[in-house]
Amino acid sequence: MAKLTVKDVDLKGKKVLVRVDFNVPLKDGVITNDNRITAALPTIKYIIEQGGRAILFSHLGRVKEEADKAGKSLAPVAADLAAKLGQDVVFPGVTRGAELEAAINALEDGQVLLVENT
Repeated sequence: MAKLTVKDVDLKGKKVLVRVDFNVPLKDGVITNDNRITAALPTIKYIIEQGGRAILFSHLGRVKEEADKAGKSLAPVAADLAAKLGQDVVFPGVTRGAELEAAINALEDGQVLLVENT
């Protein structure tokens, strides 16, 4: 069986889950090197140009305890990604539950959602 890529399927109106590597260095909540975000742009842009609904998952650092979560939010990444794409990025700030489900179900064709640090 041949491996399919994102370019082999009709994305219009589809929810497309993408595991991206947005584990970027942050200093005081500011991204100091955005190469990993930039590297993901062609795939994300392709999905939204084809009318897909991009749902992005990533991790940032190591979250071992609840206290670690505060400094490991993907919120700065969502803002940077929105600027690079020239459109809003939905960022519900959660990893699971009804709030995330509602945000995903509310996505329209061509929109991007970034799930909080997974």
